[in-house]
Amino acid sequence: MAAATMGETSIWDDLRALDNTSLFFLILTCVAFIIPVFLVLPPVPVRPSDALLQTHSLTGVRRSKSGLKDQHNTAVHAPRDGKPATVQSLFIHPVKSCRAIEVARARVLPQGLEYDRLFTFAQLKSPFPVAVDETAAAKSAHKWEFITQRQFPRLATVKVDLWLPDEMKFRRQSLKPSREAFLIVRFPWKEAGWRGLLQTVLAKLAGGAAAKPEREILLPVDFPSEYEIKDKGYAFEDVKIWKDVVPALNMSSDLPPELMLYLGVSNKLGLFRIDPAKLREVYRCAPVKDDAGYQPVTGFQDAYPLHVLSLNSVQKLSEDVPKDDDLKELDARRFRANIILSNLAPYDEETWKQTRFKPGTSGLYNDAVFHVSCRTVRCKMPNVDPVTGERHAREPDRSLRALREVDAGAPLHGCLGMQLTPLFEVDTNPHFTSEKSSGSGSGLMGDEEPDDGRSAWVAVGQTVVVEERGEHVYVKQ
Repeated sequence: MAAATMGETSIWDDLRALDNTSLFFLILTCVAFIIPVFLVLPPVPVRPSDALLQTHSLTGVRRSKSGLKDQHNTAVHAPRDGKPATVQSLFIHPVKSCRAIEVARARVLPQGLEYDRLFTFAQLKSPFPVAVDETAAAKSAHKWEFITQRQFPRLATVKVDLWLPDEMKFRRQSLKPSREAFLIVRFPWKEAGWRGLLQTVLAKLAGGAAAKPEREILLPVDFPSEYEIKDKGYAFEDVKIWKDVVPALNMSSDLPPELMLYLGVSNKLGLFRIDPAKLREVYRCAPVKDDAGYQPVTGFQDAYPLHVLSLNSVQKLSEDVPKDDDLKELDARRFRANIILSNLAPYDEETWKQTRFKPGTSGLYNDAVFHVSCRTVRCKMPNVDPVTGERHAREPDRSLRALREVDAGAPLHGCLGMQLTPLFEVDTNPHFTSEKSSGSGSGLMGDEEPDDGRSAWVAVGQTVVVEERGEHVYVKQ
């Protein structure tokens, strides 16, 4: 014990004996050693996306490669004699009303593009107002209703990442390859006070100077099994989307309470996954079952499986939309289309009744055929900036109503874009055969045979051939 005390005393004596210069260099040496360790192994919590990075790859087009990076250049996208319209960009929206994912190609299924509108947020609303003579049960009944950027514009800033399994990464990890894909839903969030300051520092250590603290939510892409539903506490409940009431899977147990606060939702917030076995049947302007060869269906899309938009039509509208500090350019992403076309005359798409997308420069080998079902009747949601989530007080809604009231079936409403229903060769060509087709599958997501013939592909670079033209009259729900 005496020897240990003597040793400790001599160490402190040595430190006291250091002059200021020596002490400075000692501290500098320690800092120089610690900083590289912090840079390589920052002391930040492991996020779900960090774990996925080991076995999965992020899907999407880099911002520098976006098909819309020059969307405001009218000369680049102007129609040219003898050249067909082309697919300029593709977008999927895995979570309704949240940030879109731009992709280079996508598979077309009966209900729309693969991974599109799988989830929707909803709020639990009371039946207000109710009649005075209603029963107590009716007065206390609550119902789930979907929400969008129209009520909660901050949804535009909720980012969604699609992670697909990477076989090579699995092999490098000596793991058996998996087909399981995931979504990461991210939203800005930091606590108040010193905790928020710490979160900001840790976010910048992990992601660079521009990074901000976020919360992440991990969601499976595949519809959960019965065991997973029970284990996670999910439940099947009805959710209202416009006038439809859809039985869907309530996965609200996966939501952190901070998301409700961030969005500004005062009612209970829910998250619903569309059930691939209970999709919404589409009628109105869609082709009937006998003509399409199958009953058109959709998931959490507003009304029809796909939405196509002409960049030239957006540019034309933008010329007439008043600009100010809050709206300098009209971004095509405000209109949340799946397929964005270029190189066609403004509003020409409104005369189409059936189109065929041919390979062009896409690298695909087969065509994709669509019934052009009706115009897209616009609400005020395009007033929300898709990047900032800020809602403009008037535009482009006011200009759409003033300039684009063009459909006799939608008086007092502006229209921009067209709704599509996919058509498949297995239904339209009696001589169609496929080695992959057994004739027993439905072609719907979640089916054991998703490639039985009712699927196709779209990709950037495809050319558009108009096979039929005609008039459109919108049919309200």
